[in-house]
Amino acid sequence: MAYRVGMVSLGCAKNQVNSEQMLWLLKAAGYEIATEIANLDAVIINTCGFIERAKSEAIENILEFASLKEEGRLKKIIVTGCLPQRYGEEMRQELPEVDGLVGCGSFDEIVKALDRVMEGEKACLFGDVNGAVSEVDRIISTGPGWAYIKIAEGCDNRCSYCVIPSLRGSYRSRPMENIIREAKKLAASGLKELIIVAQDITRYGFDFSGKRLLAELIKKLSEIEGIEWIRLHYLYPDEIDDELIREIAENKKVVKYLDIPIQHINDKILKSMNRRGTGDEIRRLLKRLREEIPGLVLRTSIITGLPGEGEAEFEELCEFLLDAKIERAGVFPYSPEEGTAAERMPGRPSREEAERRAELIMDIQCRIMDQYNESLFGKTIKVLCEGYDRFAECYYGRSEADSPEVDGKVFFTGKNIRPGEFSNVKITGTLDGDLLGEAL
Repeated sequence: MAYRVGMVSLGCAKNQVNSEQMLWLLKAAGYEIATEIANLDAVIINTCGFIERAKSEAIENILEFASLKEEGRLKKIIVTGCLPQRYGEEMRQELPEVDGLVGCGSFDEIVKALDRVMEGEKACLFGDVNGAVSEVDRIISTGPGWAYIKIAEGCDNRCSYCVIPSLRGSYRSRPMENIIREAKKLAASGLKELIIVAQDITRYGFDFSGKRLLAELIKKLSEIEGIEWIRLHYLYPDEIDDELIREIAENKKVVKYLDIPIQHINDKILKSMNRRGTGDEIRRLLKRLREEIPGLVLRTSIITGLPGEGEAEFEELCEFLLDAKIERAGVFPYSPEEGTAAERMPGRPSREEAERRAELIMDIQCRIMDQYNESLFGKTIKVLCEGYDRFAECYYGRSEADSPEVDGKVFFTGKNIRPGEFSNVKITGTLDGDLLGEAL
């Protein structure tokens, strides 16, 4: 009997890649992969456990499926990823409805876990999070036309507010030949855009070669026929060197969109975060990137309400953002996480104040984004079509300036446009942060 299995993938792009790998393993083992979460024999919930909001989302999903199980509409629940890696013992005790727990170091043992729970056993698999990166094929769940490609696992940066190194282990780069082989396979399937992801892609290769190899990797990826866009997520500011800047500027396949999480700009806060570099070094880097990469769109991440952030530090952050005009930003109120150095630091603003400051930063960013969108009026831009909106009666997609899930879209009229293909779109207006246009 082929059991019917569903997958819920929560959290970041790196987690989604693991979900896609688990789907491939399950299908190869003979399980039927459900495209809808209904009438399942089992569900796998791949979780994030990074901050409070992510933990709450994961718990809500688990409890929702626990209700279906109690009603007899679902037989088994397996929870994988960061949440069980972080809270495995608590979950064993407090969530008896969950039949299996699989940590970050054992996602490639998902078939073993599912086999056990379908036979009526409990499964708890927690492999070494510092082991070699598992090379497993994938069932692509994104697109059409694009996919993530993970080039490394883990992190060595040890930011004071972050638990990722304890969940995902130390930084381990994948062999370059494996990445190239995977990218060629993706291109052969018709994908046009590769989104390079890791906790810190700028460190790629340093662990096995003693030097940064991201520029070399980008160059080799750009030589693959069929790949037209290469997008870079996430670059650590002080690891961006001359060779990388030159490759980004000169390589026509690298979209001029860089995701560089700076988190803050005040020197005292950066130091307490255990971030390398100063506010002035960040300012000089962004200025240089603007000068050497024409048309560059920047994305960053900001945390408000960190321990030690008073009105002066917050004001400096606001003034910086108004001056730098970073086009895209994710803004998060600080979430004190147990086991981190920042959790024990004094001088933390209240949760309400952290949220208020995050809202003020978002107001600034919305104005900057609106100004950027208005600068595109009348221009023709390249758009990767992602589908057709029957309600709005138009196509939608993304430009070079838009990354999936986190940025806006371009809605445009046209005829006979295939999802996964590019169109040249003349921008005619905006709507709630999205662009409107017509295909030429």
